[in-house]
Amino acid sequence: MRVLITGATGLIGSHVVARCKENNIQVHYLTTSKAKIKNSNDYKGFYWNTDTAAIDKACFEGVDAIIHLAGASVSKRWTSAYKKEILDSRIKSTHLLIQSLIGEEHTIKQIVSASAIGIYPDSLVHYYDENFTDFNADSFLPLVVNKWEAAVDDFKELGISVSKIRIGLVLAEDGGALPTLVKPIKYGIGAAFGSGKQWQSWIHIHDLSKMFLTVLEDELTGVFNGVAPNPVTNNDLVTMAAKVLNKPLVLPNIPKFVMHVLLGEMHTILFESQRVSSKKIQEEGFQFKYHRLKPALENLLLPQ
Repeated sequence: MRVLITGATGLIGSHVVARCKENNIQVHYLTTSKAKIKNSNDYKGFYWNTDTAAIDKACFEGVDAIIHLAGASVSKRWTSAYKKEILDSRIKSTHLLIQSLIGEEHTIKQIVSASAIGIYPDSLVHYYDENFTDFNADSFLPLVVNKWEAAVDDFKELGISVSKIRIGLVLAEDGGALPTLVKPIKYGIGAAFGSGKQWQSWIHIHDLSKMFLTVLEDELTGVFNGVAPNPVTNNDLVTMAAKVLNKPLVLPNIPKFVMHVLLGEMHTILFESQRVSSKKIQEEGFQFKYHRLKPALENLLLPQ
């Protein structure tokens, strides 16, 4: 099997690439930097630029599926210009892939696209699964994810089956939210945000990368939540991280207005609550290695 991966050098992409190599899956990847193009028997790079709609169409040759992970990070201050970049990076990249395939002969049967649980409304009481459709497109992140998923659905017009993984809070030692979360805890100044009651639907990077390969190899279609089976509150997450690191938590929770001053509109991602179900992917036979938070944090934070 050969796959084309966008966002291959990012946190999730690098782990997915490693899994592909373990499973003898050849990888083509797209990059905006010609200097980053590397070629070997099982890992080949190709140039693209979504702003100019440039793409090396040789990237599609012999490809069975696309794993689409490209998108600007949401963990930066949301200026008007950067909000446009967050949206454009997802929509333009998707449109460029589709437009490049229209009228072309290709062997692609499936696209597995990243998405996000930010599409679900902020709630302390609801337990969301993939059947939920009453999205609030007035907020920025749900708006982005709605448009992102709608753009990916256009692959169906090319006879390509569509799979989407709505990713939760990714726990990894080499990137994502965890290193930032635990840094103040290591210095004894860690604290939860707001009430601390907001739900955090998390997933270990090991299980998330495995999920992308499972959806790919088993040809699963539709939407799947990329979260572990046991969500926790923000209080529980911070408390467990401190316990694993053997550090005290002595500070009060950080008020919302403080983070608003520091981060602007982006502060909402720290305070919104999404309790999300993993039942659908489990019913397909997927088995998590890290069901619960403590073993996941011990694996990532303690010497192995």
